[in-house]
Amino acid sequence: MDIIVALGGGGAKGNAHIGVLRVLEREGFTIRAVAGTSAGGMAAATYAAGHSPDELQAYMTQVNQSSFYGFHLSGEPALLGVDGIYKALHKLVGEKTFSDLRIPCALTAVDLESSKRVILNQGRVVDALMATIAIPGIFPPKRLDGHLLVDGGLLDPVPVTVVRGIAPRRRMPVVAVALTPEMAERSVMKSPGFLMPSPILNQIARLRVAQAFEIFMHSLEIGISAITDLRLEIDKPDIIIRPDVAHIGYLDRVNIVDVVRLGELATEAVLPELRRIARRRQGFFRRRSRKL
Repeated sequence: MDIIVALGGGGAKGNAHIGVLRVLEREGFTIRAVAGTSAGGMAAATYAAGHSPDELQAYMTQVNQSSFYGFHLSGEPALLGVDGIYKALHKLVGEKTFSDLRIPCALTAVDLESSKRVILNQGRVVDALMATIAIPGIFPPKRLDGHLLVDGGLLDPVPVTVVRGIAPRRRMPVVAVALTPEMAERSVMKSPGFLMPSPILNQIARLRVAQAFEIFMHSLEIGISAITDLRLEIDKPDIIIRPDVAHIGYLDRVNIVDVVRLGELATEAVLPELRRIARRRQGFFRRRSRKL
């Protein structure tokens, strides 16, 4: 059963995407195209590059999460640098371009100069990844092909229309994975904390700049949650999967296995409906083929 998948952003919550992809594969669904934003872009691109969910979980389990971020001391304005996460992503995708990927894949970003969404599906994958994860003000924006790019979640948190646009054929069911809670559950969203355990950062965490950082990040997540709901209502994916990750902050250090399991549980819950939709869509194609 062929499907296409749109993976939403959410920082450390994004490890749940691994569980989603694992269950979809295990249950016989073939993912023909994938698009992602921010953390969803990381999962989308590394999966499209040929890494299985098991490989991605193993890699994320052994990598030092505290090495992802550090102080940003030069270049574009940002609070945190991303040299560690660049190295981690480069190990997974290397110098691959989008044309090297095994299935169609696209990531999204926002151009600060035009205020428009940018679809990234050409050139080096790792460059696109650094653009789609660039939380504004927190991580440095990425200059790419004449654009100054930041996190795509600002305008398109779960890129449903993007994955439809790159699908190898029309009318395949769209599975959208949103890492934001539904409106009734928003009160449990957690403010982000500093991921890095160092004496200096522990001191900074007590300062007003750290408190302002947490307020900004929490406010950003509230806004992205509202935009997610609006976009999903407009874009109308066939299935929405919402892992129970509202208690996880964007920059939290997490137990990878536990977060992956949350993705698995949420996907298992929608399997009956997804099978029904996929079979109905396959029947449509068979009838149409006979008529032609």
